[in-house]
Amino acid sequence: MRSRKFRELDDVRLVNRGNKILIDLFRKNIHSIRQITHTESDAKGFYRFLKNDRVSESSIIHNLRLNCIDCCKSKYVVCIQDSTEINLSSHWKRIQRDEYIGTTNEKSEYGLGFFLHPSLVLDATNGTPYGYSDIKVWNRPLELSTKHERKYVNLPIEEKESYKWIEVSKNTQDHLYDVVEGMIIVQDREGDIYEQFATIPNEKTDLIIRARTDRTLADGTKLFSVLGNQKSVGHYEIIVDACSKTKRAKRVAKLEVRFKKVELRSTRTTSKGVIKTTKLYAIEAKEINYTGRDTIHWRILTTIDIANFDRALDCIEWYSWRWTIEEVFKILKKEGFNIEASELESAKAIRKMSLLIMEVIIKIFLLRLAYNEPEIKLVPESCFNREEQDCLEQQILSLEGKTDKQKNPFKKQDLKRFAWAIARLGGWKGYSSERKPGITTFWNGMKYFKSIMQGWELHRNVSTR
Repeated sequence: MRSRKFRELDDVRLVNRGNKILIDLFRKNIHSIRQITHTESDAKGFYRFLKNDRVSESSIIHNLRLNCIDCCKSKYVVCIQDSTEINLSSHWKRIQRDEYIGTTNEKSEYGLGFFLHPSLVLDATNGTPYGYSDIKVWNRPLELSTKHERKYVNLPIEEKESYKWIEVSKNTQDHLYDVVEGMIIVQDREGDIYEQFATIPNEKTDLIIRARTDRTLADGTKLFSVLGNQKSVGHYEIIVDACSKTKRAKRVAKLEVRFKKVELRSTRTTSKGVIKTTKLYAIEAKEINYTGRDTIHWRILTTIDIANFDRALDCIEWYSWRWTIEEVFKILKKEGFNIEASELESAKAIRKMSLLIMEVIIKIFLLRLAYNEPEIKLVPESCFNREEQDCLEQQILSLEGKTDKQKNPFKKQDLKRFAWAIARLGGWKGYSSERKPGITTFWNGMKYFKSIMQGWELHRNVSTR
């Protein structure tokens, strides 16, 4: 996997500046430009990059997409979509009001910001993150009338905000169709739109979408009842981690699985020209022997042919990977870079900054994957340049303990070696008996590495005078 960088902008100087910014963001893991940059000149260069009209949102997304395409050639991939709100209401008095920002709710109260809707591409076999096939960035007007006032129900699907699911699916197809072996588009309940099932699937594209409503099927029966009446084809178990916020205890959940081929039919609000019915499979994964409020109960619609229990499990697992994109949003916002606390006064600049951070987050995910999945081997250059590797080698010497269990067991040509060091800097103790380091541990480790790298560069500069 090659290094992730800018390749195509209007000027080579912009390419170089953009790549320096990506390196600094990855090393320092903060949103503040003043804290990221070393000098006044670097800070001015960063601000000018974000303000430059030749560095548009679309050009940044194009470069992110090129990184993704370069990594996923000839692969079978899972493309996960979801939306997140970047709420800048805490900057109400400071932020500029222009076409790049709007209300984030219908009441226009305490809501100010914009939205992101990415398509995160993962390897369908092992979950390796390849990047983004598309990212939609948009905002509502500063004053938004209610859905009733806009007669939202009667609007064409292309004029509804929910069209984002179909739009990003189409863009993903356009960009990946000639590149990948095949793609599975995964979405949550909001993506349960009839027009999407009727228009998106083709010989290289399948859908896995959680059912939102108890649809009336073509034969007049109801989806949930038909699915629930099917005989269970098997069971599987998953570990549900404890959660202090909800006071949930750790448990082993047992789920029974059933599936059924069904035929959906269009509704009165379906767009004209769309086929009246479409056939697909419905899958249910339902937790048994547990009655808590957090009982697991998934109903999934998919265009993948389901012939047996194992194939149904594949689809359930691919759907469960949705948590990956939630982690992207978590690191982008309050549990990571905290983009919503940005000191930038222009929403246009914050939107661009958000896109840059999302590319950097892919590298943090690669670190976690490299360490947590023994069978996956990634080259160190996918995250660290040669100088950073040399610095981390010195850190490994001080991070290793006296016993074999506390030694770094990985070779220099494997990213796992440096992921081990970053995890140790992030607070992980290094014992194999411990829980594997998570994404927040790696993010914290990169924050500490920032200071270490600054000292390393200072020592190098002084030593070569």
